[in-house]
This record gives sequence, C-alpha cells and structure tokens, in this order.
Amino acid sequence: MISATIPSPPISSFSLGPITVHFYALFILTGIAIAYWWSLKRWTARDGDRDDYFDIVFVTIIAGIIGARMYHVVVNIPDYFGPGKDPLSALRMWEGGLGIWGAVAGGGIAAFFMARHKGVQFLALADSIAPTLFVAQAIGRLGNWANQELHGEPSTLPWALEVTCETNGRTIIGCVPGTYQPTFLYEGLWNLAACVVVLLLAKRFKVAGGRIFLMYVIAYSVGRTIMETMRTEPSTMVFGLRIHMVIYIITGLIAVAVFLWLTKRARSKGEARGAYDSIDGKPLPRPEARQKADVLGAAGPDQGENSKTPAK
Repeated sequence: MISATIPSPPISSFSLGPITVHFYALFILTGIAIAYWWSLKRWTARDGDRDDYFDIVFVTIIAGIIGARMYHVVVNIPDYFGPGKDPLSALRMWEGGLGIWGAVAGGGIAAFFMARHKGVQFLALADSIAPTLFVAQAIGRLGNWANQELHGEPSTLPWALEVTCETNGRTIIGCVPGTYQPTFLYEGLWNLAACVVVLLLAKRFKVAGGRIFLMYVIAYSVGRTIMETMRTEPSTMVFGLRIHMVIYIITGLIAVAVFLWLTKRARSKGEARGAYDSIDGKPLPRPEARQKADVLGAAGPDQGENSKTPAK
C-alpha cells in the first residue's frame, strides 16, 4: 500500500486552562469570520450600511449554526436517539455534524426577516453573501480532517488520507484505520473553484437580483452530489440513494428552475422599463433609471441597486 501523503492530525483539540478548544469549531469559526469580512466588503460596495449588516449577520450566524445542527440530527436520527444512544450528544456539535443546507435554511430565514426589519433589499444581501459561503465551507471542511471523519472509500492514491483513528490519546469509536479518499480536500477545492467561476460569470453576464445566490446553490449542489458518491459513512437511504444526495439533487434542480425564471423576468422588465445594467449587483451610474425603478418597486435585472430601499 502506498503511504498516504496527507496525515491525520494526532490531536483534534487542545486546552486553554479550563477551556477545551476543538479544531472542528475553530475551523468553522475561522470560515465564518473570513466570510463576514469579505461579504461586508461586497455589501458596502453596494452602498450598504455597516451597522445594519452587522446586526443582520449576527442573527443570521446564530440561526445558521442552530439550523445546521438541527438538519444533521434530523437526517441522522438513529445516531442520536434509540436504544444505547445518548440524546444529549445531539447538542455536542463540536464533535462533528453540521448540515450546510440547514445552515443556509436557518440563516436565510433569519436574514430575510432581519432584512425586512432593517428595510434593506434581501436579494442584494443574499448576492453579497453567496460567494463567501464557498470559502467558509472550504475552510470548515478542514474540521472533518481534524476529526478523521466523512472520508471516502479506501484508496492507494499518493494523496490519500491516512486515518489513524487515534486522537488526543484515545481511539475514535467505530473508526477503521487505513488510507482513504480525502473527500474533505475534494470538496474544499470544488468550493474554491466554484467561487471563482461564479464571480467571473456574475461579472461577465451582469448577474444579480438574487441569481448569484442561486448560482451558489446550483454549484454547491452539483459538487456535493458528486462527493456523496464517494463518501462511505452510514447514511439514511431514500430511493436507493443517500439522503443527502437526494436533497442536493432536488435543491439543485429547484435552483436552476428559479434562476431561469428570474432571468426571464429580469429581461422582460429590463426591456419594458429601460432598467439600468449592473455589474455583480452594483448599478452603473444611471440615476434616472434608478429613480424610476424605485418608484415602480422593482429593479429589472438587478434588485440590489440600493441596499437601503425598503424591502417589498
């Protein structure tokens, strides 16, 4: 067997006095911090207010983390509830187990209501955040590497992941030592590549009005569907497929349909109202078109023309 070139870390946490810091949580929080910094720059480039954005994102992050854990527990109920199981383990998210679609759903709902409360354009908000989620998720996947979890099939590839099943001086229950496909690495690289592609397409084709967020959903759904064909951890099966694969296929198809509908709607409104063009959600300086769009309560190809416009 060819020795793996990607070793697993010997520890998954460390102590700072009475506090135990888990690498899984550290990577998740690092991803969130970077996503916040970058999305704030994108938001202010749309003339968005910093204070409003902080308030919205603060609530969104909390709701997203709760939603992510709830999603994971719901689709893996046998792992937490039943004979011999510890229900309280459902609360120990630092041990691993967050579902990104739960984070998107929980965070998205919170962001929608916060945007209405603050009187900002929700679609402009979603477009500002969407590309940064790719980076946050790529960093977050390093937490799976630290926990020696969610790897793929056994592999003898030079870049295979060596799983020792030993961390912090203890053996990981249910783990089998060996070399495996590093799906955490594949997904991380997919996310970074998808981020670049989405940004380029958004700029090239002047995409906005919520469609950048939909491009994120489509790209990530495709990537996760591919990753699910490699992963080997036990999973609930639906129609003979892993439940996560079914969910990503459905959400991806829905996102494609909504993207096409919004594109058709934006083009028809643009022709009918002479709405302005946009580059990645930021309007070109055509004040008369912007004022007209505000009066009509719609924004042609880009509904993110003014982040302070009252949400409809």
